[in-house]
Amino acid sequence: MSRSTVRPALVTHVLSHSIAEDIGFQPGDRLVSVNGIAPRDLIDYQFLCADEFLTLEVLDEAGETHTVEIEKDYDDDLGLEFESALFDNLIQCNNRCPFCFIDQKPPGMRDTLYLKDDDYRLSFLYGSYLTLTNLPPAEWERIERMRLSPLYVSVHATEPEVRSRLLKNSRAGLILDQLQWFQERRLQIHAQVVVCPGINDGIHLERTLQDLAKFGGGEVPAVASVAVVPVGLTRFRPPEDELVPVSPDDAKATIAQVRALQAEFRRQLGSTFAWLADEWFLIAGMEIPDTVDYEDYPQIDNGVGSIRLFLDRFTEDSDRLLPASVSPPRRLTWIVGNAVRTAFDPILDRLNAVNGLTVETIALNSDFWGQEISVTGVLTGRDLLQGLKHRDLGDAIVLPTVMLKHGETRFLDDVTVADLEREFGVPVLLANGTEGLIQCCIDTVPTVATA
Repeated sequence: MSRSTVRPALVTHVLSHSIAEDIGFQPGDRLVSVNGIAPRDLIDYQFLCADEFLTLEVLDEAGETHTVEIEKDYDDDLGLEFESALFDNLIQCNNRCPFCFIDQKPPGMRDTLYLKDDDYRLSFLYGSYLTLTNLPPAEWERIERMRLSPLYVSVHATEPEVRSRLLKNSRAGLILDQLQWFQERRLQIHAQVVVCPGINDGIHLERTLQDLAKFGGGEVPAVASVAVVPVGLTRFRPPEDELVPVSPDDAKATIAQVRALQAEFRRQLGSTFAWLADEWFLIAGMEIPDTVDYEDYPQIDNGVGSIRLFLDRFTEDSDRLLPASVSPPRRLTWIVGNAVRTAFDPILDRLNAVNGLTVETIALNSDFWGQEISVTGVLTGRDLLQGLKHRDLGDAIVLPTVMLKHGETRFLDDVTVADLEREFGVPVLLANGTEGLIQCCIDTVPTVATA
């Protein structure tokens, strides 16, 4: 990639008591180069700054250029945070997967919500999934040279014709050769398979998992884990997409099929290796597996074991944090997606065992996306405005932060938490994880004590 596409990295935050603060960095400064090299991204920046002597070229807000020389310990962090992890162009997707969530969004949303990234750097830094269909030789060389591992790869199918059909890209059929490339270089991936009924399920799913398992052995397995995920559809998807939703019978069949393979993988690889996303069990109406079944939760960010982990953490946190009673009494309404309506019953029972505390759950589906069954994270502000209308919400609404844009109080559809408070006339409390949920319950003091 040419230097002309690399932009000076915009500093948005300087950590307190850091080297950068001591030097005088300010938000709004732009980092041009480190030791004469313009970093393409956060990976380059971290690599270049892992040295004892640094010469930084910096552009301040007034447009003046400064040269800063630093002597530090080898691994000391400078304390800079940037507007983006990428200082050059985003590597965008060149596939046309019919189940792509970007293509299942309505028009008129924020422009950034329509960016289809397929960037290995974001995969390495943040665990986002990519397909490996758009990388020129120079990027493969960089992955090898900088040991960018593990990456997170959307495999979906290992049969070339099936994967090409799903991704609408002839290069998609090279996946087994690419996995061999990772294996030869002792680099790793975590894989996901989005199951689309009638396309890559059944015998195709078995073939895919068996093929991936061939790369799952050895001291450094090329495929470290696999998440098997049901396709998610919205009412905005293209009409010619060939897709059908996963039915309860589909879910039960897939659970049985994958569980049989898991037993085989445990014998062969010493690991379950391929895990079923929580949604399979919710769709099938089956109990979430036990804690031991998830080993070290290698696919937790893909919704594999997140409910079980939430339940376990709530048990630990409630034993530590929940009092026997609260005063004055309060009544709260906890909003969740209707997919977890019954899975969280043990949490409700424990909260309502606290004297003076009443927590009621409203489990909503997303009419915005056109889904009859919805997980909590896809609910939009409009879903809440519609679903909570004419309800007695008690002293406050408790809202999981997973519904909101990271670090903001805005839903995916641009409705804000303040909009909800104006509409319903009660506070909206933001619960981040199990400890946040408990704190919302015990710290809330109602304006008028609940009778």
